[in-house]
Amino acid sequence: MTRGQKPSVLQIGRVWDDGNTVVVSGWGLGLCAAACACHRHPVAGSLAIAEDQVRGLIGLVSYRHDCDCCEPWTAEELTAIVRDLEMVSALDAQEPLAG
Repeated sequence: MTRGQKPSVLQIGRVWDDGNTVVVSGWGLGLCAAACACHRHPVAGSLAIAEDQVRGLIGLVSYRHDCDCCEPWTAEELTAIVRDLEMVSALDAQEPLAG
């Protein structure tokens, strides 16, 4: 498995896959670890989400065509994030008593 840099995930959303269509919604993304300026709008300085609904990808708009600092998240990767979060949330964590 090869790992590439991805945008940071600031908000967990949902992934629906009915076999024909993949819908990724509600996700909030931030800068990748490189914090490359290519993702900031040249005038406003804001970030914008880029979605490819056909391939089930979500990433950040790049305002420079030659930048490859990060790659978009796939629907499969986002589904794994949701699954892992649900698994961790279901754990019965017991904290030691303050003494």
